[in-house]
Amino acid sequence: MSNMKGKTLVITGATKGIGKAVAEKFAQNGVNVAFTYNSNKEAADTIAADLENKYGIKARAYALDILNLDEFKPLFKAIDEDFDRVDFFVSNAMIYGRPVIGGYGKFMKLRPAKGLTNIYTATVGAFVRGSQEAAIRMEKVGGGSIITLSSTGNLIYIENYAGHGTNKAAVEAMSRYAAVELGDMGIRVNAVSGGPIDTDALKAFTNYDEVKAETIKRSAVNRMGSPDDLAGAIYFLCTDEASWITGQTLVVDGGTTFR
Repeated sequence: MSNMKGKTLVITGATKGIGKAVAEKFAQNGVNVAFTYNSNKEAADTIAADLENKYGIKARAYALDILNLDEFKPLFKAIDEDFDRVDFFVSNAMIYGRPVIGGYGKFMKLRPAKGLTNIYTATVGAFVRGSQEAAIRMEKVGGGSIITLSSTGNLIYIENYAGHGTNKAAVEAMSRYAAVELGDMGIRVNAVSGGPIDTDALKAFTNYDEVKAETIKRSAVNRMGSPDDLAGAIYFLCTDEASWITGQTLVVDGGTTFR
């Protein structure tokens, strides 16, 4: 397997759920981790300290408002002060709750000027700005790998998910454009599309229990997805074993989209 020790991952939103599982997966393999958090600095710093103590790597946490795209440039400048390289970027952070009002719901209740716009910013805009800053640094070390998180909600109908699902389709398309244009820099770009994963974000859905039951029913392996399921796929796409995979979307859904 690839030697990942000493390389650096930058990931947005890694204090819980999928992001936290990804950070730990990379740290387990000797990768230094720079991750962002929204508001709870104490919790983020605790996670960073735990990663350092358990795996002997460097980990640092940085505040980021995912809806303020101007924060990405100073974010990466701060990362430059703590790390000497960037090899991997995972665009993971998402929004839910009040910021998605107007973007989460039935089609006729969508409000483009409110929640729908916020979902686009947090999904597509954040991927673009984060990837641009990461790519500048990856080119200096001979290349790297960029991953955006997507969702099978852009492939199949999920109630109240139109705002999120359409923006996941958009970020997958954007990742393919990035793959073509960053390939000459030695940078691969892919998306990982998860079926419903049991996280706090999913629990925020008003029909969480229904979604969970239907996911288990549809799954070919008869269970809900976990953050670790996606973390393994993301890690693989960043290794040399995936060196000829770019511009693709890897669906990790327990078989829920073909039944």
